[in-house]
Amino acid sequence: MNRIDQLFANKQHGILNIYCTAGFPGPEDTLRVMTSLQTAGADMIELGMPFSDPLADGPVIQESSTRALQNGMSLKKLFTQLKDFRKTIHLPVILMGYLNPVLQFGVEAFLQQCAETGVDGLILPDLPMAEYDKEYKPLFEKYGLHLIFLVTPETSDARLREIDAHSKGFVYAVSSSSTTGKDKDMKTQLAYFERLKAMQLKNPVLIGFGIKDKATFDTACTYSNGAIIGTAFIKAIENNKDIEGTVQQFVQSVKGA
Repeated sequence: MNRIDQLFANKQHGILNIYCTAGFPGPEDTLRVMTSLQTAGADMIELGMPFSDPLADGPVIQESSTRALQNGMSLKKLFTQLKDFRKTIHLPVILMGYLNPVLQFGVEAFLQQCAETGVDGLILPDLPMAEYDKEYKPLFEKYGLHLIFLVTPETSDARLREIDAHSKGFVYAVSSSSTTGKDKDMKTQLAYFERLKAMQLKNPVLIGFGIKDKATFDTACTYSNGAIIGTAFIKAIENNKDIEGTVQQFVQSVKGA
């Protein structure tokens, strides 16, 4: 069973997925941050693949991606860093990025590398579902990888049902139609969250964009299986030498431990 499925089979509520950028804050910090997240009590890791034109990312995550690229990060280096990570890290790990670098790497070669290193799924916001179904679904299934799709407040009920039917792992519910890291009043999103909850989708739902602390995490968890935090975490570690201590403090502050 895919580790994402195992997680949701064992824990239905309060799932904390933390986004971090590969090769950030330092070029060799990828595994250090991931290990620290596991030790601190995160449930899942979303690892960003640095890219020069990240469409869905706000300025903080864009800057982390730029720094990572300046640090020499590439997909080849990332897979080298991840080569033996399953010896110590048991959490589900999802790679988040954009289609262009994957195409340049070669789709099947990329998916094979993901499977061989122990990656569980992918988020590729610019890969349309129709193109995935037509071109790439058999390859994802061949290598046992889940592709996670995003939905927004503007996604119709019919489209939500269609995405849910084609999804594996979980549905990523973007809290609003903007980039990551925007300050939002979560209360304005409650009707959307209520609609998602009432639909009783077959897949678990994680809410992302604008989740930054215990209050917003708890609100998201009221309407879903959990939430994803990115920008606030990147801010916490970007200029901090004590990665382990900072990660521990951040995760505990969100979970209330």
